[in-house]
This record gives sequence, C-alpha cells and structure tokens, in this order.
Amino acid sequence: MFLDETGFVLQPLNRRTWALRGTRPQQVAWQRHDRLSVIGSLAISPRRRCVKLCFAVQRQNVRAPDLMRYLRALHQQHHGPLIVVLDRLNAHRSAVRRLQERGASWLTVEWLPAYAPDLNPVEALWSHAKYSALANFVPDDLDHLNDAVLNAVDDIYFKPPLLQSFFQAAKLPL
Repeated sequence: MFLDETGFVLQPLNRRTWALRGTRPQQVAWQRHDRLSVIGSLAISPRRRCVKLCFAVQRQNVRAPDLMRYLRALHQQHHGPLIVVLDRLNAHRSAVRRLQERGASWLTVEWLPAYAPDLNPVEALWSHAKYSALANFVPDDLDHLNDAVLNAVDDIYFKPPLLQSFFQAAKLPL
C-alpha cells in the first residue's frame, strides 16, 4: 500500500482554457489561503491484483496522530497485516515510530528514497485530481472545496483503469 498526503487550497490551479477570440479568460478568486489536507492510499490486493483507493479529508495539516488514526482505520478495514510504502516526511516517521512502540505488529513499513516522489503512485493521483478534475475551479469556501475534492476523488475511485495508470506513471508493475 502506497500512502501520501496533499493539500487543496482555495486558490485555483490555473490551466489553459478556452475563451472568445481576442479576449483573455478571467477568474475571480479571493486571496484566502485556507486549505484542506487529504491523506490517501492506493492498496493492491496480493491475490486479485486490483487497486483500491482510500482517503480521508481534514481541515488541518496532517500530523503524526492523524496518520496513526488513518493507519489504524486501514488496518481495521483490511483485517490483516499492512505493508505501507511511505516517503520520509517527519510526520510519517514519527507516526510509524509511535505505532511500533505501541506494539503495532500488523504494520510493516518500506521507505521510499529521499526526494523520489515519482516512485509513489499516490502523487500521480493527487496530480490528476488537482490538474484535471479541479483545474480552474474557484470554490466559494472550504465547504464548497471539500465537496469538490470529495467528488473528484470519488470519481477517480470508480475508474479502475485510471487507478492502475497511476502505477504505470510511477513505472511500477502490478
């Protein structure tokens, strides 16, 4: 299982778009910097080789206790030992250390090399959500952004070929 987190902000990610000939497209956005944090994971079933997406949205930055809670929920959902691939973010290392100190024998961690986001397929998931589904999107407030993020990630959830393509983007065979 690969795991990573990202932030979605109220400021739009500007992408190319259409406009009438001779005019420039304009977006009106507030100068607010509120954000949502999303923890996401892509799990591969060892037997069936299918990819499953799990995620959680919160209004504060992801910290070690949040990650611990998420990993415990994944463990309860999958009913077995977890092999989790993580980058070397301090929150990840702290959460893993705390869980292992508390006897989480169900958790095995493999660490990605430093500065190698291209090896994590969850990064491709976040890129697709931000630059495809939510490109040029201007939310009214955090609730509106939350709904849009949930819709974007839910839309990805129901497209197994797209989930598999994230592993291909990371050059990882299924």
